[in-house]
Amino acid sequence: MVTLNNQNLQTSFDRDGYISINPLFSFEKVEEIKNELSRYIKEVAPKVPDHHIFYENKDDKTTIKQLQQMFTYDDYFKELIENSSIREVAEIVLREKAEPKNLQFFNKPPGIGKPTPPHQDGYYFMLKKHNAVTCWLALDKVDEENGCIHYVKGSHKSEYRPHGRSNVLGFSQGITDFGNEEDKKNTVSFPGEPGTFLIHNAKTIHWAEGNKSQTRTRKALGFIYYGESAEINQEAHDAYQEKLRKEMKEKNLI
Repeated sequence: MVTLNNQNLQTSFDRDGYISINPLFSFEKVEEIKNELSRYIKEVAPKVPDHHIFYENKDDKTTIKQLQQMFTYDDYFKELIENSSIREVAEIVLREKAEPKNLQFFNKPPGIGKPTPPHQDGYYFMLKKHNAVTCWLALDKVDEENGCIHYVKGSHKSEYRPHGRSNVLGFSQGITDFGNEEDKKNTVSFPGEPGTFLIHNAKTIHWAEGNKSQTRTRKALGFIYYGESAEINQEAHDAYQEKLRKEMKEKNLI
């Protein structure tokens, strides 16, 4: 694990809305995580509820697109989100205790992995008091070909942009007015090796292209933390999730 400079991390995060640590974990630790992920997909994933596993092609079980709430089903990933340096970084930039909310697996299979629409995570979270972050850990080499993440620098300093239905499974809402000159001018991309770690403010605009490679996957883990001062509009959040699950079932997506 790298040595963390709290002040530098906080300054960069407050200014840009994100930070990158490349790498956060050793090669050996990344390999361990990848092996545990393979175990999870083989042994645990077949048993999780339909709304916590998404496929690019529902009829092809090798095309897993997302896994949700992994730490609620498996002790290894519970330990990873609760007691690793990932939570330490989250607490540094939040400046308070970080409460684990989700551990996700993201994959863009070769040739069929779809783009991730520009969005702000906090729009989904429905917080009354905003203080939340999302972390992203690359498990593959990522670049423009297989769908590295792009951020709009400083976009966390503005209010939420208008979002509308994206029809992208796992990313139900996308920014409807994205692509103005400010968006283009402030866009920064983050290619990197396995172990590349990103963390962003829940208001930071980000997106990723689809996987145009015919041979390489783009696998990553995502970690969501709320600061202990965050307040969620639980009624609105639960109603939205229920509506989303119903629509996905009607469309035979889960």
